[in-house]
Amino acid sequence: MSVAIIINPISGGARPGAGPLRARTAMEAVERHGDTPEVFITERPGHARELAKAAAKRGVRLVLAWGGDGTLNEVASALAFGEVPLGLVPSGSGNGLARELGVSQRPAEAIAAALRASPRLMDLGELGGHLFANAAGIGFDAFIASRFNDPSNVRRGLLGYARITSRALLHYVPEDYRVSIDAGDGLSDRSARHAVLVTIANSAQFGNNARIAPAARVDDGLLDLVIMEESSRLRTVMQVPRLFNGTVGQAAGCTITRMRRATIESDRPMTYHVDGETIAGGTTLKARVHPGALWIAA
Repeated sequence: MSVAIIINPISGGARPGAGPLRARTAMEAVERHGDTPEVFITERPGHARELAKAAAKRGVRLVLAWGGDGTLNEVASALAFGEVPLGLVPSGSGNGLARELGVSQRPAEAIAAALRASPRLMDLGELGGHLFANAAGIGFDAFIASRFNDPSNVRRGLLGYARITSRALLHYVPEDYRVSIDAGDGLSDRSARHAVLVTIANSAQFGNNARIAPAARVDDGLLDLVIMEESSRLRTVMQVPRLFNGTVGQAAGCTITRMRRATIESDRPMTYHVDGETIAGGTTLKARVHPGALWIAA
């Protein structure tokens, strides 16, 4: 049967000409497994979504997304609520979902594993009407994503991300939010927060093993809402190592709540991100989980 491989040729700061090399690797790996490869190289934002929708309509047995979080988001959104599974070939700056699912960072190994895997259902999240597979957020992480995705940012990859983050830690100004949470147990919570970030996590980590929601699981029918309030910038900076040792929930000002739905309000329009892709929103954003919305081959 056919397997579609959708390749972002520039993800992770790849050098010019990486697309054909990735295409050849993908074709060889799929053919070794005995399947028929259909290889596509994206040309613009939104192209991966179009290609994935067309592949699913043709009846391929699997769609592989080779790229970073943006490519993952487009392909996952196209395959959501359908029967065709998604496989991951991580080549982005963080690769949070792939790392959480134990996907190899070596492309040929990742492809081979996806082809062998028995697909299982995973949840998807939604924020502001846009689906996400790994994480979405408002505040600091959305600010970082907007700077990272800006056309003027010529340094991609982990080093570029780290440079932008270090600068933002010095200058980012927290915002006031009103947050209403439905945890799915018949109870709701509404509170005002002066927060550095409001992250809605489907999996445990942003990427590069920075675990923003250490207990999050992609197949539990819930999302983890992480709110980091700030009393001083120095204290916030001192909490950063907790992202990498699994104790962010113990950081001063941090609360993590399991949820099915939430509403975030602000006096000013909010910029938010879904899987690292930034979107200009209004003064109210609604979030929800879609349990078992995507078949994943990992």
